[in-house]
Amino acid sequence: MDICVIIPTYNNQKTLAQTIDAVLKYLPSVIVVNDGSTDTTNEILTQYSNQINIISYSPNKGKGYALRQGFDKAKDLGFSYAITMDSDGQHLAEDLPLFIETIAKIPNAMIIGSRSFKQKNMPEKNTFANKFSNFWFAVQTGIRLPDTQTGFRLYPLVKMKKMRSFTNRYEAELELLVRSAWKNIKLIPISIQVYYPEKSERVTHFRPGIDFFRISLMNTLFVFVAIVYGYPSRLIRMLLNK
Repeated sequence: MDICVIIPTYNNQKTLAQTIDAVLKYLPSVIVVNDGSTDTTNEILTQYSNQINIISYSPNKGKGYALRQGFDKAKDLGFSYAITMDSDGQHLAEDLPLFIETIAKIPNAMIIGSRSFKQKNMPEKNTFANKFSNFWFAVQTGIRLPDTQTGFRLYPLVKMKKMRSFTNRYEAELELLVRSAWKNIKLIPISIQVYYPEKSERVTHFRPGIDFFRISLMNTLFVFVAIVYGYPSRLIRMLLNK
């Protein structure tokens, strides 16, 4: 199947190479988006210049911007699907076959990796943030999902057409999920593994204050948009499909 993996990365020099190596064992088509890294990311990527597609720019512009660059590159290369993975080592490449098997059974769906929030070293703030996000997603779409904040997903690029996030930051992933629901793209959750190292080893670029504020602001806006556009749009599409 015409599937690639997109890995946005920002200052994850400790885990980037092992993430790429693990992915290449399962899929040969990889796009790494170097989102303005200031560590040794450029040097690491040089070692893979003949194996993968690399997009680099500076300064750092955010995960939403990186995903847009990756999606556009994937479409230019002719891929119909793109699996997104984080480069910090929390997503395991051995779960990639689950996405491939699921999309083979349900074409044109968005496959959403769902984490277990009871596992070892799971940050408490992640559990709260996910419950908060899941609640507002259900309000905005009428759909319940177990994990609306995961970055391990398969995006149906052809079905999404020109859909890209308006925001450049972390909330872009939630935005794409909501807009896909409004577009009546099937959202299929699957259980995935996730690795969280000890707190002292954890690398995260999520800014609890400002990023949570931005997500809350977007949720407020989407509740209004859901009333005037989201729900009517879903209903019209459902009627047309029938």
